[in-house]
Amino acid sequence: MRSARIPRYQGKISSWKDEQGFGFIAQNGGGPSVFFHIKAFTERGIRPAPGDEVTYELSVNDKGQPRAERVAFAGSRAAPVRHSSGAASASPMFAIGFFIVLAIAVLLGKLPPLALGLYAGASLVAFIAYGLDKSAARNGRWRTRESTLHLLALVGGWPGALLAQRVYRHKSKKREFQVVFWATVVVNCGVLGWALLPASVRNLALAIIG
Repeated sequence: MRSARIPRYQGKISSWKDEQGFGFIAQNGGGPSVFFHIKAFTERGIRPAPGDEVTYELSVNDKGQPRAERVAFAGSRAAPVRHSSGAASASPMFAIGFFIVLAIAVLLGKLPPLALGLYAGASLVAFIAYGLDKSAARNGRWRTRESTLHLLALVGGWPGALLAQRVYRHKSKKREFQVVFWATVVVNCGVLGWALLPASVRNLALAIIG
């Protein structure tokens, strides 16, 4: 006996939170919006976006709320060409360039070798922290506080944070987060720049300020 075919429905993605990995589908013909998770997508490598037409199977969660499973794009949909903004594409080069300048400063005796190690260590910790937070967001686990991520950037982990934002596509589009993040970068680089100034210049600046 042939098993009954599971019906598929069609709708349009009304909202999508890429960092959290979930969104909602507006059903064709009306009705409540249907929740779906990125894991429900049958196609890999193509990220959904608001306005995409999709088909799906309908199920319910433990609370009786509708949930989409085996979600697929309606018809053929080529992978979209995403044009990175100038800031996003320049981020890795900025981080790498900073480490090159830092290494030159160490070689010239302007900074102790420990400074390079501290920045490298803080960047590694920040990179890992972003990766864990991205994974937690996708799987509904306990998140890392944004204040913790900002503190890691402030103490010297911002190059690693920049790379993580690009690699994991995490926190890079949240305006409020980016404003505070770049403030920590400015403060950290300002402190480092002050340390690189000759003692005579620092004394003169302090005398003017005083």
